Amino acid sequence: MGLPMDIKAVTKSSDENGNVEDVESTVKKRNTNGRLATATHLFKGSVGAGLFAMGDCYKNGGLIGATVLLPILAVICVHCERMLIDCSVSAVAKTAGATFYDYPETVEKSFEYGPLPLRRFSKFMKFIVEMFLCVTQFGFCSIYFVFITENVHQVLEQNGIHISQELVMLITLLPAMIPSLLTNLKYIAPVSMLANFALLFGLVATLTIAFQQGPMPPISERNYFTNGTQMSLFFGTALFSYEGIALILPLRNSMREPKNFSSKFGVLNLTMIVVTALFLFTGFVSYLRWGEEVQGSITLNLEVEEVMSQVVKIIAALGVFFGYPIQFFIMIRIIWPPMKESSSCTQKFPITIQVILRFIMVILTFIVALAVPKLSLFISLIGAMCSTSLAFVIPVLIDFVVRAQVPKALNFWIYLKNIVIMLIAVLGIVTGTYQSIVEIIKAFGL
Repeated sequence: MGLPMDIKAVTKSSDENGNVEDVESTVKKRNTNGRLATATHLFKGSVGAGLFAMGDCYKNGGLIGATVLLPILAVICVHCERMLIDCSVSAVAKTAGATFYDYPETVEKSFEYGPLPLRRFSKFMKFIVEMFLCVTQFGFCSIYFVFITENVHQVLEQNGIHISQELVMLITLLPAMIPSLLTNLKYIAPVSMLANFALLFGLVATLTIAFQQGPMPPISERNYFTNGTQMSLFFGTALFSYEGIALILPLRNSMREPKNFSSKFGVLNLTMIVVTALFLFTGFVSYLRWGEEVQGSITLNLEVEEVMSQVVKIIAALGVFFGYPIQFFIMIRIIWPPMKESSSCTQKFPITIQVILRFIMVILTFIVALAVPKLSLFISLIGAMCSTSLAFVIPVLIDFVVRAQVPKALNFWIYLKNIVIMLIAVLGIVTGTYQSIVEIIKAFGL
């Protein structure tokens, strides 16, 4: 998951006489990204460690089951993202001088302008969204530690360096710590380009090796469908991989023509079609090649005895390593502003306190990664708990709240559609979270 945009939510904009400027013209003045640049950023934000977990996703969903359900989940995700955009546009239109709201602010304003009984929950709902975003990013950072450790450990073992995975993870802590302590994005962002090239190389090389390992096994040897237990893990992994909803509003606002983002043939639809096709191809090939032996990261299935496979594992690990500071930056961006406002100490020594906070948070992500070293289960757990809530539940809730203020906006079909999405989300959250925890307990032999 995703590359943070160095974009701030602009909430006030007026001319010299104090009159509110036209929202669209103001946005155009401030932003310069075209369709291609925005699509590139959205692609980066949607393709990360989850892409390498597509083999495991297919293992839990089955060849036919996953191939059918992944596009359906993609369509629901895009629809929910459109609902979020519509609610944000509505909130901006109702607020004098506002030009843009991000995800948490959109939720807050939607409740603030909603039915009277719900308005008192506006601050609470904003806090919930920020908490889910923070937990999701925290999970990403911890998963990155596990991904790096598992790949590097295999290579070290093959070359006669016999140390534990825990020690390998500890060795990666210091290199990850140094860039994460930087408080300015401009010093961190260039690293993301290295991460993207490394991840792309790792994926292409892994799939190339998969095709070169002789004829593919017949499709009949693989499960077409799976049971409910495995399907719940599939749901969590799939939602983890698709979770890029926090980037939708900043990316739309960064465009010269924001309407081109969510139009019929706009950036959102076309990019998600490409992302879904990549997920389907990667997952299908990986599961067909390695079957039930496919790992939480397909790089772990490469024959570690081969030099090329070792190179791929190291480069893929480097790609994730270079992505860690970026993901970490997003998490700090969520935590730091309320901390800074609530304490006089943080206002007097902002840099010192923020560096201390960053140090503590890096250590915490390391500890969680150390405690839950099962990559595939970790991905399913985060996806089921937080990604589903952010991608499905919250957009449906604010759609209900916003439509409740418009006469006849909540017709039978809107109710039915939103209820179906909510039921899918709740089922995914409950079963996915429960099964992930059960599997984690089993993995530890408790």
